Amino acid sequence: MLTVGDRLPPLVVPVQRGVKGAPADKVIDLGQTRGQWRVLFYWPRDFTFVCPTEIVAFGALKHAFACHDAMLLGASTDTAEQHVAWRRSDEQLAAADFPWIADHAKVLARALGILDAREQVALRATFIVDPVGVIQHVTVNGLNVGRNPHETLRVLAAIQTGEPCAAGWQEGDPTLPRPA
Repeated sequence: MLTVGDRLPPLVVPVQRGVKGAPADKVIDLGQTRGQWRVLFYWPRDFTFVCPTEIVAFGALKHAFACHDAMLLGASTDTAEQHVAWRRSDEQLAAADFPWIADHAKVLARALGILDAREQVALRATFIVDPVGVIQHVTVNGLNVGRNPHETLRVLAAIQTGEPCAAGWQEGDPTLPRPA
């Protein structure tokens, strides 16, 4: 599995956004950072129980991530057509207006090292990637345990200080002094 200090693979992957349809030619180039932070989170599959709770919670924080100059990207090993159908079936998912990577070929999940060998779906992995494409934070949960997007936002803010931050540090708190 890729970890802190590794580069996000510079792959071009299919992406879906909104409920109008799944354009076959819509892609995102993960190698083009545009000098922006990225928060990439994978869920195992569409039309499940835990996944929508995470997607909706991340979507509710989209603007908070944007205030930290971070692009929010969701992903699963489903197709763009499945993403559209799921968004159309649930108004809260439809409102989660950020790009969803359709990694049906599992190319990105394999490159990241997060594909569950038995289930052949991605684990619940979250990557915070800096503006030059280097992974600065990784968390991975098993298939049945959801994440806390507020914690991802807190970690992003802490990383962006460039300073040592104590356990439980919150944005606006002082950072720790560096040793003399």
